[in-house]
Amino acid sequence: MAATLGFAEIAPGLRFRSPGRTLTESDHQLFMMLTGDWHPIHADAEYAATTKAGQRLMHGALGIALAMGMQTAAVEFADPILGALGFSEWSFRKPLFIGDTVHVEVEFLSKRATSGGGRYVVERRLSLKKGEEVIQDGIATVMLKLPEGARA
Repeated sequence: MAATLGFAEIAPGLRFRSPGRTLTESDHQLFMMLTGDWHPIHADAEYAATTKAGQRLMHGALGIALAMGMQTAAVEFADPILGALGFSEWSFRKPLFIGDTVHVEVEFLSKRATSGGGRYVVERRLSLKKGEEVIQDGIATVMLKLPEGARA
């Protein structure tokens, strides 16, 4: 079960881990259909067998989507999310393959109130991992509603 944190509980250094998830052929096919990216490295097993990887690669962007979605199985916000502010320093370190079992580790990096008040911004590092090996990682920033009476 995911931890639920509000403004007062969020602190730099807190870490959480999601359960694992095995990537399937269906995941792969659905992402290709969604994006329209049918490059042979993803879609053609014979072509992919001739590459360095020796098999079809799952899309790098699928890793970002997985990290964003799977983080909610590790930790959720008690305060309303007003919007995602972006990603930075995202790295594709290793390829994703059908059959890989991955999980997400979430580390809180910072929390700050906005200058206008009533809102706060949280930065967290998301690491998509296969075992202990980092496959992708980067910083995701989100803006949340500051609870009434909270002191920043």
